[in-house]
Amino acid sequence: MSEIKPEILAKAKAWLTDIFDENTRTQINDLIDNNPTELEESFYKNAAFGTGGMRGIMGVGTNRINKYTLGKNTQGLSNLLKSEFKGEKLKVAIAYDCRNNSKELAQMVAEVFSANDIEVYLFSELRPTPELSFAVKYLDCHAGIVLTASHNPPEYNGYKVYWQDGGQLVPPQDAKLIDIINNLEFDEVNFQARPELIHSIDKDVDQAFQNASVKNGSFDTSASAKDALKIVFTSLHGTASTTNPQVMEKAGYKNVFIVKEQEKPDGQFPTVKSPNPEEPEALEMALKLAEEKNADIVIGTDPDGDRLGVAVRDLNGKMILLNGNQTMLVMTWFLLEQHKQEGKLSANSFVASTIVSTPMMKNITEDYGAQYHEVLTGFKWIAKLIKDNPELDFVGGGEESFGYMVGDFVRDKDAATATLLACEIAAQMKAKGSSFYEQLLQLYTEYGLYREELISLVKKGIEGEAEIKQMLVDLRENPWKEIDGEKVVLIEDYHTSKAKNLQDRIEEEISIPKSNVLIYYTENGTKIAARPSGTEPKIKFYISVNSQLDSIENFDAENQKLAEKIERIKKELQLG
Repeated sequence: MSEIKPEILAKAKAWLTDIFDENTRTQINDLIDNNPTELEESFYKNAAFGTGGMRGIMGVGTNRINKYTLGKNTQGLSNLLKSEFKGEKLKVAIAYDCRNNSKELAQMVAEVFSANDIEVYLFSELRPTPELSFAVKYLDCHAGIVLTASHNPPEYNGYKVYWQDGGQLVPPQDAKLIDIINNLEFDEVNFQARPELIHSIDKDVDQAFQNASVKNGSFDTSASAKDALKIVFTSLHGTASTTNPQVMEKAGYKNVFIVKEQEKPDGQFPTVKSPNPEEPEALEMALKLAEEKNADIVIGTDPDGDRLGVAVRDLNGKMILLNGNQTMLVMTWFLLEQHKQEGKLSANSFVASTIVSTPMMKNITEDYGAQYHEVLTGFKWIAKLIKDNPELDFVGGGEESFGYMVGDFVRDKDAATATLLACEIAAQMKAKGSSFYEQLLQLYTEYGLYREELISLVKKGIEGEAEIKQMLVDLRENPWKEIDGEKVVLIEDYHTSKAKNLQDRIEEEISIPKSNVLIYYTENGTKIAARPSGTEPKIKFYISVNSQLDSIENFDAENQKLAEKIERIKKELQLG
């Protein structure tokens, strides 16, 4: 058995005091006696906020999700709210997803807020993340919390913080909160609940959110077009089963077939390896049902109901899963076209996406005369754009990781409204003798054919974290000079906020906030971004290649060439 490092043992023994409950102390003693490796993983650092809040494995210790780490977060947020909104009667909203322990942790978080004299509005049952974002504004709260770990494995949970605009926490409040939490001791967390300050919310907010989704996601689709569309939906055992079918029904869609085996929320996700709509395997049951029902479109959502995967029939009638970039392109085109037809499109209209998403988003947006804005990964940055620019009109926006936001009534990615939007597009295209897929190919002929691929390298634990750091150090100190025979002409380093043009040797400042991201561009428009995940033990590489497409008939051949190019790049750069 390996020896326990003195600093780890000291941190663990601090959890053996009577500040912590008996069950926690028993588990820690067991780790000390029998599992020093797990003890080190549990205590070698403090769990930290990333791009999506705090997410981690549940268990005892400072590097785990538990009553005490989340209690500390909540005490810290209570302290921050009191300093930011002096003299105001503070209110927060709390939601939770289908994760194991989410309900109990949400109750505990509510109790800590109440102990700090903060009014709490707690959903009585699990609800999707976008409804929490909506509830913060609808109930005029100062902040919101959702207990979720998105599509991570069953052993994970997480804690996302929202501010009074309904968007996730961003600068300067995020840094202030982290500083407050880091300076708190566990014995400073007030767990003495005041039940009279905790209120259950459900149907009133549900109805308001669903009505707003229908209003923002509907675009004059005829009743006959809706009746002609066959939809298969799966929540992948998550929270969207409480919202998405209801929104589609309210919008007038009758032919909705739900994957019954995956309808019931379950934190073990028993029918899938990963409850991630980005993975084709996760939608196997839905695709099978689609063949039985001869459906036109399949939609699957992740456990907290903020991201969606869309599968549609290709030109040969085969059901295929679109990637996040493809879905986002069609949705953005459709929204811009609708705004144009309604006379709502102006120079103040804007679309937003992230620095690792397809460059084609910019091509489409600017062709419509709207502004295109790029932000760091995470919808909190899109929400910040909306908040900081009230004079601008937000049309819609998304990111490659299967998230989309329609309008600004919700300030986070919203699978409920995006599901309806996807159905509206599919119904209208079918009524015109076209399809969702055919419209995507049409966009490729107009704006260039782009193909993207994401490579995620999993690096777990202490060693994995060090390995990820070293990979990015190596990329900075020994940058790629050529990729697939194309010269690298521009390197953007968001860590140093410098964009270096290698042709004219000119450096420019990057105005986007600092982040540990590197992006390489070649002379032919190939783009490769590298970044560590903010919520998972991964380093991610985003590859984008492009060419021209002269006709839809030539799509397969041209797309295959780009697929082969990506394979060459992966091999050359040893990206697995």
